[in-house]
Amino acid sequence: MKKHKIIFWITTILIFLFEGVMPALTSQTELAKEGMRHLGYPEYFGIILTVFKVLGALVLIIPAAPKRLKEWAYAGFTFDFLGASASYIAVEGFGFAAVFPLVVLGVLMLSYVSYHKLNSGALE
Repeated sequence: MKKHKIIFWITTILIFLFEGVMPALTSQTELAKEGMRHLGYPEYFGIILTVFKVLGALVLIIPAAPKRLKEWAYAGFTFDFLGASASYIAVEGFGFAAVFPLVVLGVLMLSYVSYHKLNSGALE
């Protein structure tokens, strides 16, 4: 049980930092806006994505958040990472920028599996 708790908190904190803190601090920089334009997305999509990333990261990190809401956050991040990887492959081809979201998806999956090992009860 202690091992699962350690894995859960390390992976969830990493997701919180990558998907909650970093987008909140950097999403309005010119580099971030240019990145969205480069992939073919309108600027407003970056704003929407940032809001959902921050909210999802908060849901994952707050222990008292409802289990069903956590499931939605995990699903949303999964779509985000798969979509990011597919976008980079479509625009730039297969490379580090396409693989990195899949690596972060692996961290998310470790968080998800350890979350379920710690909370094997039914959804609220």
